[in-house]
Amino acid sequence: MLGSRILTLITQYSAGLQQAVGFGKGDLDANVQPIYQFSEEWQVLGPFQIGTREAVWGADPLELHGGFRALEYDEKATFKSSLAFNATVHWATVQAKLSDPRQTQQASADLSIGFPDIDWRSLQVVYGWPALQWQGWARGEIFVQQGVGEISLALNVEHTLEFWVDGKHYFGGDFYGYGNAATTLHLQPGRHRIDVRLVRDVRRDGANSDPNVDIRLRMQGQGALVQAVLPESNGGYNPYTGVLISDIVGDANGPFASPYASVTLRNDAQLDAHVYDIEADHNQCEVESIEPLPSILVAGQTRPFRFRIACVPPAVGHSPLRITFEYHLGDGQLMRAVYAYALPPVRDLYAPQKVTHEHPSGIISYAVLRPPSQYAHCERGTNISAPVLLALHGAGLEADGDLVRHALDDLPDICAWTLFPTGVTPWSSDDWHTWGFADVEAAIAAIPKWIEQVGWEGPGVDVDRWVVMGHSNGGQGVWYALTHRPDKIITAAALSGYSSIQNYVPPTFWRTADPGKVGIVQSAMNSYRHELLLENVKGIPILQQHGEDDDNVPPYHSRLLSQMIEQAGAVSDYFELPGKPHWWDGAMSTDRVKHFLRWHLNTGGPALENAPVNLRKFTVVSSGQDTMTKHGVEILQLANPGQLGKIHVEFDPLTQACLISDSNMRSFRIPPWFQDCSFIEIHGQRISVSERTGSVVVKQSDGTWADGNAMPGLPPRQGAQLGAMDAILRSHGGFIITYLSQAAQHTALQISRNLYQYFRADTKLTDRYEDAKAVNGSTLITLAIGTDLPSTTDSAINVFHNRLEVFDKDLQTIHAYPTRDHLAAVWVRPLPDERLELVVWGADEEGLDIAARLVPMLSGTGQPDFIVADKTMLWKGVEGTLALGYFDAWWKISRNAYFT
Repeated sequence: MLGSRILTLITQYSAGLQQAVGFGKGDLDANVQPIYQFSEEWQVLGPFQIGTREAVWGADPLELHGGFRALEYDEKATFKSSLAFNATVHWATVQAKLSDPRQTQQASADLSIGFPDIDWRSLQVVYGWPALQWQGWARGEIFVQQGVGEISLALNVEHTLEFWVDGKHYFGGDFYGYGNAATTLHLQPGRHRIDVRLVRDVRRDGANSDPNVDIRLRMQGQGALVQAVLPESNGGYNPYTGVLISDIVGDANGPFASPYASVTLRNDAQLDAHVYDIEADHNQCEVESIEPLPSILVAGQTRPFRFRIACVPPAVGHSPLRITFEYHLGDGQLMRAVYAYALPPVRDLYAPQKVTHEHPSGIISYAVLRPPSQYAHCERGTNISAPVLLALHGAGLEADGDLVRHALDDLPDICAWTLFPTGVTPWSSDDWHTWGFADVEAAIAAIPKWIEQVGWEGPGVDVDRWVVMGHSNGGQGVWYALTHRPDKIITAAALSGYSSIQNYVPPTFWRTADPGKVGIVQSAMNSYRHELLLENVKGIPILQQHGEDDDNVPPYHSRLLSQMIEQAGAVSDYFELPGKPHWWDGAMSTDRVKHFLRWHLNTGGPALENAPVNLRKFTVVSSGQDTMTKHGVEILQLANPGQLGKIHVEFDPLTQACLISDSNMRSFRIPPWFQDCSFIEIHGQRISVSERTGSVVVKQSDGTWADGNAMPGLPPRQGAQLGAMDAILRSHGGFIITYLSQAAQHTALQISRNLYQYFRADTKLTDRYEDAKAVNGSTLITLAIGTDLPSTTDSAINVFHNRLEVFDKDLQTIHAYPTRDHLAAVWVRPLPDERLELVVWGADEEGLDIAARLVPMLSGTGQPDFIVADKTMLWKGVEGTLALGYFDAWWKISRNAYFT
């Protein structure tokens, strides 16, 4: 019986493997003609100037001519370009490297596109790395064999931001090459044009002297059914990676490190799929769906399906674990099944192990956890709690890869819970910021659950005491943690990290725009400007390390921060290693790093104090993108969003008074320890503090301060609603995308695909707006065309039949924009319980397409709270916007908004 089950499973697995990797017996037949393939010759036009991450704003000079899609190949035609000799460029052709045509279930085209006739060196000498970035377009074809009927293809476009197929626009693509969310195409036999936008990005592609763009297009025939999405690895697929699941701890009879798991499904059919049941194939395993079933997977959509799993040991024996999803398509009654496989490894109790956990948005993520080893130099006792050592990885790495997992093997004796978070994606989503750092905090919170799950009897964990270290992009993440969570951090080590996104590859080549507009866009990225927030790190021991010959993140970044830390009144120990590059074996565990970590961890570590050690002076700085706490003083709201806010606290040794001054404050919290002061003054006004909870103080319109505890409530914009447009990434329950216009369905699906591609976020699509608004915890994204968006009396932005109006309540002024030239707008507005709604609106379908570009997706693009634009944004970039700015704490237009 058991042998029969194993044989059946192997047979099913082999069939699944052939479908996943795209080959079978027939692939060896040289006479087999491919059912579909890409063209070998591609037409290319470029290069044109582009700034760092500017392409989200359009900024495509060909849009002045109707867009690349409106142009036909003409080798005599010329186009203006600031990068080329004589300011002109021409059409060219390149050859793609095609996959073996005998692999009948998949096809790929690899293109490496460069422009050797451009004098890149002279541009770089003057403008630096930004000059090695460019944009252009490439045109090819997809051929579908005659006589096969309509086919369904899953198209992946690696290192591409947008493309057109047969005149239909797809924005978002796969800029980093994740392969998370393919685009489903349904194509008839014949030739199909595909236009691909090329955008070179130094952060992604490097600062090479020959700045090429390498893209890879892949398509797989999927049979118009629901598929389990497999991650690509080294050009292939491992079918055992279809389930995100924890490692097994101890031995084969041990438990999973965590019960949480998920499988990503994509619906390649043209009908919605209704997923009714999830089962495990082993009799001794049970799964429980976290989301109520049945659940809808919209046609063309990619979603993660989350569940808990528990098994009677051993969970995995001679065969992999198989998860079965049962579903039907549309209104049909035929039940179908799709399978996903896992073969989780067994890890020693003390070894680094994969532990899954729930992200605040509800998706399942993971981290690699190494508990304190038998050799850890922890204090003896039954109540010892060790701190958490966070090790943040660099860009493009997975936390469960050997490079990350074993980075600290040379430090088995440190008294800490060593945690390698993922940040959800290899690029830590948004570079260890809003979405990515929420994953860090969720991974920390999961450690006590691991202790209970595996029956750990060693040292406990103190989840509120952190040591933070990281390399490269992870080193930048260290600066984010230091400047945004200083009250949690014992000490930190930033290794070869850059100072900020803005300083790494500056926006030098963005199209020229009104400085008023540029300032607002830049201020939307203030939380990334670590250089401006360094007063928050005062009192925290910091180690900086950098290789002298680093050509990936130049040592200038660490040198600059070392200098600025001193200017901020803080201290860091900076060590530059002669002759060392960006990365080398042992970069995370050099002698200085080992000594630093042992010094701060193996002595029990310094205690975190609510009150500062030195009461003479400290400063709290907020970028406005979140609440901010230092020594218990918490900045809650700024008076003017988009501008830094500061609180200065000084202690007068003669009077024992605490003297507070502020800049750009609306409200902040004073902690209970201020009672130790003889009195408290804010700009000469004395206030009192609650003995138990402290006090919230709110600035009134006359400049005086009032006790917030005695007021009906704070100004309404609070907590998770703070920040620029990327505040939607603080979602505590996933995203619901609702479309109020039937013509918006394509764009709604596109946004859903992008959110999964770049954040692995879960989305639900619906046309039932009121029901979507009522869902607790979720962030709502609303799409509408024209007057399909209802007006609301409490919103500063409203739509009428022939115009969009922005009402400035303070100035009692209405800014009206006629619904012409594909008018577009995107803005946030409040929902109950600190939830947000993001409205994506267009006067017509083309306007909606423009607005959808601005839904947060890539870090470093800088969308404020609201943006109004028209078709000129597609070629002018930011200069093509008509209005942009922020809403204040009362959800009114802030005073630094820009209007044309």
